[in-house]
Amino acid sequence: MAQTPAPPPPQWLVDLDSTPSNSKPKQSYPDPLGFQVISKQQKSSNSKAVTQPRKQPTADEMDTLKLKKAWELALAPAKQLPMNAIGMYMTGNSLQIFSIMMVFMLFKAPIQAILNIQSTFQRLETDTNRQQMLGVKAAFVGCNLLALALGIWKVNGMGLLPTTRSDWLAWEMTREPVERAYFVPS
Repeated sequence: MAQTPAPPPPQWLVDLDSTPSNSKPKQSYPDPLGFQVISKQQKSSNSKAVTQPRKQPTADEMDTLKLKKAWELALAPAKQLPMNAIGMYMTGNSLQIFSIMMVFMLFKAPIQAILNIQSTFQRLETDTNRQQMLGVKAAFVGCNLLALALGIWKVNGMGLLPTTRSDWLAWEMTREPVERAYFVPS
C-alpha cells in the first residue's frame, strides 16, 4: 500500500512557528488630532523637568491638609450607614445566628471607634489646629452614635427591647381587690 502524503499544516500553525519580523507594519490611518511624535532628545529634556524636587508645604498648608484628612476620617462612619442599614434589613427580624452576629458587629465597631478616638486623630492633631479638631471629633462621635442608633433600631425590630407593657409584667405590682364594706343605714 502506498502512503498518501500528509496534508500541509494550516496557515495559522505556520504563522505560530515562524519568528515575527522586526519591521513594523505601515499605518494606514492618520494620527489623531493633537498627537505629537516625541523624539528621544525631547523625552530626555522633559524628564529633567519632571524630576525637579517638590517644594515642601508650609505649616499652614500642612494643617489644612491634616484637617481635611481628619474630616474624611470623621465622616467615614456616616458613609457606612447606608450599607449597614441594607445589611440589617436583609438579615430579617428573626433570632438567628447570622442576624445576631450582624447586630453584634454593628454595636462593636462604633463603641471601639469612640473608645479609640484619641489614637485615631493623634497623628493629625497639632497645637495650631487643636480647637478645630474638637469639632471633627464631635462629628466622629455623632456619626458613630448614628450607627449605634441603627443597632438599637434593629434590636427593637427583633423584639429584644422591653418596650411593651407585657415585657414588664413580672415587676408590676399586683393589685389586691379592695374589700368594700357596705354601709347599711339603720
